Amino acid sequence: MSAKRHESLIKTPKQLVTVLVLAFVVPIVVIVLLAQLATSGRNYDEDAKSPEAVAKRIKPVAEVNLGAAGPAGRMLKTGEEVYKSVCTACHATGVAKAPKFGDRRDWAPRIKEGQKELVRVALKGEGAMPPRGGAADLSDVEVERAVVYMVNAAGGNFKEPAAPGSAVQAAKTDGRKVYESTCMACHGAGVANAPKFGDKKAWAMHLTHGTEHVYENALKGKGAMPPKGGNLTLSEAEVKTAVDYMLEAVK
Repeated sequence: MSAKRHESLIKTPKQLVTVLVLAFVVPIVVIVLLAQLATSGRNYDEDAKSPEAVAKRIKPVAEVNLGAAGPAGRMLKTGEEVYKSVCTACHATGVAKAPKFGDRRDWAPRIKEGQKELVRVALKGEGAMPPRGGAADLSDVEVERAVVYMVNAAGGNFKEPAAPGSAVQAAKTDGRKVYESTCMACHGAGVANAPKFGDKKAWAMHLTHGTEHVYENALKGKGAMPPKGGNLTLSEAEVKTAVDYMLEAVK
């Protein structure tokens, strides 16, 4: 019984060779696997610390999109929108001596000061009114639009300020083209009592009733000047750009 219990499992030369081979190969395989594991962990750490990997990981929280930032990147508010969001608190009821919206008596003496002066006051502030009505993010154009909106609602005839940017330059270019193709024949030399281009004195009497009155004359015709200067293919907007071009020359 005792001899049987201690009997060896290796009974043939072939089994002995197999055991010896395994005893040699298995440790080597284990060592190789451990080495690969250690190396792969080191490579992962190095890759994870690379600038590219770090940037990729923080991108969702660190990336900032500045494409639509700043006044130039947003749609400018109309005069009515600025009035309702900023000016109505005081001007709707006339609080703190603010001229009440639509009240001609309140606005009359201010209208006489002119558009440039009222805009200056609105931008810098006066009395209880802070600069830009307290809305520091408003652009100069938006402030002027609000002034024009309130003044015209009280019987004034201030001119809407042009929007900044390429659209304004395009409008000036179109106005010049219309002037040169249609208006210059008379206004270039002052033919038939047409106010001569660039002559401030000649244009002054036409501007006494405001820009809208000049627009109306150009569109409907007056005296020797036919409607739209005789070029009925022009749109209302094109006629106005030509008027603006001529008025710009006498400012």
